[in-house]
Amino acid sequence: MRPALRRVWGLVYRHLALYRRSWPRVIELMYFPVLQILLWGFTSRWITSQAALNQPGAAGSAAVAAGALLGGVLLWEVALRSQMGMSLSFLEEIWSRNLGHIFVSPLRPREMLGGFMVLSLLRTVVAVLPAAGLAWLLYGFGVFAMGPVIVLFFAALLLMGWAVSLGVIAMILRHGAGAEALAWSLLFGLAPFAAVFYPVASLPVWVQPLSWALPAAHVFEGMRAALLDGRIAWNHLGAAFALDALWMAAMSWVFLRQFRRARETGALGSIGE
Repeated sequence: MRPALRRVWGLVYRHLALYRRSWPRVIELMYFPVLQILLWGFTSRWITSQAALNQPGAAGSAAVAAGALLGGVLLWEVALRSQMGMSLSFLEEIWSRNLGHIFVSPLRPREMLGGFMVLSLLRTVVAVLPAAGLAWLLYGFGVFAMGPVIVLFFAALLLMGWAVSLGVIAMILRHGAGAEALAWSLLFGLAPFAAVFYPVASLPVWVQPLSWALPAAHVFEGMRAALLDGRIAWNHLGAAFALDALWMAAMSWVFLRQFRRARETGALGSIGE
């Protein structure tokens, strides 16, 4: 194994070891996605039943709309879990007062981020798969019914979550413990503009340019095209990945700038104290 990969694996293993004998940590990963799918699943079932009761001919359309709602819930959890998974891995190093020790070792910043991304991916899979299984068992909604394109949706939202997390980590390096709340709240603030549950066209005209600047908006427009029309919206997928690349480049620059500043000022060893 190459030295760089060995260092990345060492960081990943350190965090995975925390889950080996701590079932509450594992349950916590799945708790909110499962709770969300239960809440929105029963809501969508009630909406479908009301549509069938009041307008029998509209029951099919309501069922398709309910499926789009559940698909939005599951895919938005990918963005949330990827962002929080990466940010929380960094925060755990701060809370354990280990951040300074990490950079006494040969671990480079990009290797640290690589380890956090691997952890984020693992956390996201563990969090979302049980919720997806529950959606199929309780509501008959299979997220894989969208076809192989679901992998591209997953990847685009994962990258967006990582980009936002880089920004969060940079803010923590800049402002210390006062910015820790952003790890839980920042991506939630983007949800109204990400078109998770409704098309971008339903937003006010002056808000729509902001929405189109988010990779997630293109992913969810593509998801609705796959579920409602049975087609792959390659234009939205291309735009999502192009924006992801732009976001990752910009946030990587911001992170590296703040990291160099924190190292020069000695803040790396004092964050969280």
